Amino acid sequence: MLTPSTKLGPYEIISQIGAGGMGEVYKARDTRLDRVVAIKVLPAHLADRPDLRERFEREARTIAGLNHPHICTLYDIGQQDGIAFLVMEYLEGETLAMRLMKGPLPIEQALQYAIEISDALDKAHRNGATHRDIKPGNIMLTKSGTKLLDFGLAKLKQDASPTVPVSQLPTLSPNPTVEGTILGTLQYMAPEQVEGKVDEIDGRTDIFSFGAVVYEMVSGKKAFEGKSSVSLMGAILKDNPPPISSLQPMTPPALDRVVKRCLAKDPEDRWQTARDLEVELKWVAEGSSQASAPVPPPAVPQRKSRQWIAWASLAAAVLVAVLVASLTYFRPAPAAVAAVRFSIGPPENGVFKPFPDFLSISPDGSNLAFVAVDSVNKQQLWIRALDSPAAQPLAGTENPIEPFWSSDSRFLALNAEGKLKKIAVSGGPAQTLVENSGNGVSGTWSRDGVVVFAQGAGGIGGMQRVSAAGGAATPLTTLDATRQENAHLWPHFLPDGNHFLYFARSTKPENNAIFAGSLDSKERKLLLNASSNPVYVPPGYLLFNRQGTLMAQPFDAGRLEMTGEAVPVAEGVQFNAVNGRAAFAASENGVLAYRGGGGATPRTLVWVSRNGTEQPVAAPVRSYVNPRLSLDGRRVAVTLEAQEDQIWLYDLARETLTRLTFEGTSNDVPVWTPDGKRITFYSNKEGGNNLFWQMADGTGGLERLSTSDYGEQPRSWSPDGRLLAFNRGSLNMQRDIWVLQLDDRKAQPFLQTRFTEGAAEFSPDGRWLVYVSDESGRPEIYVQPYPGPGGKWQISTEGGTEPVWNRNGRELFFRSGNNKMMAVEVTTQPAFAAGRPRMLFEGPYLQPPFPQMNPGYDVSPDGQRFLMVKQGEQAATPISVVLNWPEDLKRRAPGKQ
Repeated sequence: MLTPSTKLGPYEIISQIGAGGMGEVYKARDTRLDRVVAIKVLPAHLADRPDLRERFEREARTIAGLNHPHICTLYDIGQQDGIAFLVMEYLEGETLAMRLMKGPLPIEQALQYAIEISDALDKAHRNGATHRDIKPGNIMLTKSGTKLLDFGLAKLKQDASPTVPVSQLPTLSPNPTVEGTILGTLQYMAPEQVEGKVDEIDGRTDIFSFGAVVYEMVSGKKAFEGKSSVSLMGAILKDNPPPISSLQPMTPPALDRVVKRCLAKDPEDRWQTARDLEVELKWVAEGSSQASAPVPPPAVPQRKSRQWIAWASLAAAVLVAVLVASLTYFRPAPAAVAAVRFSIGPPENGVFKPFPDFLSISPDGSNLAFVAVDSVNKQQLWIRALDSPAAQPLAGTENPIEPFWSSDSRFLALNAEGKLKKIAVSGGPAQTLVENSGNGVSGTWSRDGVVVFAQGAGGIGGMQRVSAAGGAATPLTTLDATRQENAHLWPHFLPDGNHFLYFARSTKPENNAIFAGSLDSKERKLLLNASSNPVYVPPGYLLFNRQGTLMAQPFDAGRLEMTGEAVPVAEGVQFNAVNGRAAFAASENGVLAYRGGGGATPRTLVWVSRNGTEQPVAAPVRSYVNPRLSLDGRRVAVTLEAQEDQIWLYDLARETLTRLTFEGTSNDVPVWTPDGKRITFYSNKEGGNNLFWQMADGTGGLERLSTSDYGEQPRSWSPDGRLLAFNRGSLNMQRDIWVLQLDDRKAQPFLQTRFTEGAAEFSPDGRWLVYVSDESGRPEIYVQPYPGPGGKWQISTEGGTEPVWNRNGRELFFRSGNNKMMAVEVTTQPAFAAGRPRMLFEGPYLQPPFPQMNPGYDVSPDGQRFLMVKQGEQAATPISVVLNWPEDLKRRAPGKQ
């Protein structure tokens, strides 16, 4: 694996973005043309053989000639230090495989994609290139349409692979790839590929695979299925799939006929060219209303789709109830129970919390807990019994973070208002276990009533323990300075109730690892290098995330040893690359829940007027968070979240988005200097999360402003540019407000208490600081004179976070309650006074992970518009639930339990 900043010729590696049978894929920067590219590094055995290197170069010349809007462009090839690599167009979006996890596509969209892909195949086939591995994972969905990936690589892989007899083929995996004469991805192979007839493979082979893809796009089901590789191959060779219209009644009969001909067993009976296929698909698209036999129902509001989901969930719930009961209450039958899959959507007119830390499943597998925002923008915990058609809100759990279950599945622990609390699932008031537990808590709860928790999921420090009955918390783990660790996160108890798993995060990503610790010893054991929350499940698997893929690796919980190879369980799982949290949870009896949409989250920037009128910004859809306007209001500094967090600049007049930071893997919370020449932010470039700045025109690199053992976030410069107010983690894991003097780079505390304070912003005249504190038991907005002395004024009355000054100095804004934008008139001369808060508008606009630390919005220079971040469709991505999921692993790896 290549590390960031590694260079292959003129290409500088930024981060890994994927891996597969044909090598690893990296995001990189072309230093000559200053553009982002994708680099595919081919496996070593391809680079070591001269005949394959020659083949590689010949295939590359063919691929480079495929200049087509729906084929990923090949820019360059190279060899360095025994590494063979391809340099390709960098694409942002999701694969069709990830999209299909959400269900079938609408007919119109599926036809559009099918026409684009067939046009691309026609171009390739006319140039003598056969793909040989058409599948959803090799089709990228971008803003401009589809893009076909990996042309020519399947042929190259075949030439490099030994022949594998059919009798030695493995049992079926979710995305099986069988090398040798059986080449490609099995569920999308043509019969001639299955039979190993290499000489008969041509463009019509791609057409068969294309038909299987179109079948799945429209129906949501794979065209061919089987319990093993052998049975699946038998289905491809002998069986015809049910007509699409039998699964999706609104399918035009003409499309059914097109796909049926694609899937003909004999290549002579298929469409003979992709051009003929494209023409036919266009005819279906243009005349589908006439070609469709069923009469469309009357138009209904969009709520209809949610009603349909509800009925589908109800039907699934009947089956789920029986299976959950058998898993939970009845003795297992001798025969294995097949895995069952279904999806759970967010509450009616609501959305799931957009971060991966919102999901937990009870140990007995009967209940799913998740954080969601309802129709009135109230964020709280919801409980979905798996034998029920709908989720129910759990009263008393407003604005929760990191829910986790008691071992008996009767209670939930959560972090809210800076406190670690527990609450009965049956209802009742919440009980505080730990006061001032920090801004985010990840934890685990043993059957002996011990709670192990990590203070501040995004912060710094070791873990602590506390009794489930409450009381004093005591330190449990210590950071290892030799590994440059800065946090221990995501603990998970093993069955003995003494040992537990956890993720040790380091300022050096290569040191990130999963360890096993214990309650009665300071000793620990390194299990594997990974950046993930670990979960142990019987009969002996450790689940963890690897670059958005959920992996299961055999694990002996008694000996604390990994005992086999990791196997993929689900791809495209949502995760947070900064703290390693992936959106999955598993019970002790074979229930798995996860949420797709790994990596970037689609969001838009919007202007919102004081009366709530919304106007979109022309910026492209990206994973925006923490936007900041320059003093003149012409540019926006904003963080884009992905496998790395980096700062970008958007020019509102030119409508251009350009990347600013390239050093470090986590650069976030941008703050403009008053002169508009620099951007201040926190970075992990040199270890920890300290303050840096960089020229806004992109010249020069990152310059360090502070050095501390604790995490820091910039918030506000004084008007003269000499003082920087920022948040810093304290020894007791709280957040305090500090001020950095630019002249001598020395920092002094402004507020350093046992409470959590943050989000400090200088008033336009530099005489006052507004900030957030939870000293009253909940976050509220306060103002104090700077540097003091003097009193303080409470601005909010019913809770508040994310304060921002109007630049005229006569008004303060903040958010309160259910995402309400509030305004308060203030006077600062001759003395300070504040009026009554009033609501301007409320709406489903994104709040940052820690709104007590910094705002997730900004205000125009005239104070009349608010630059907000609006969550994209991924917020509605359902939770996937799999019952008895280990059975799939047993089929793939017999004898490994």
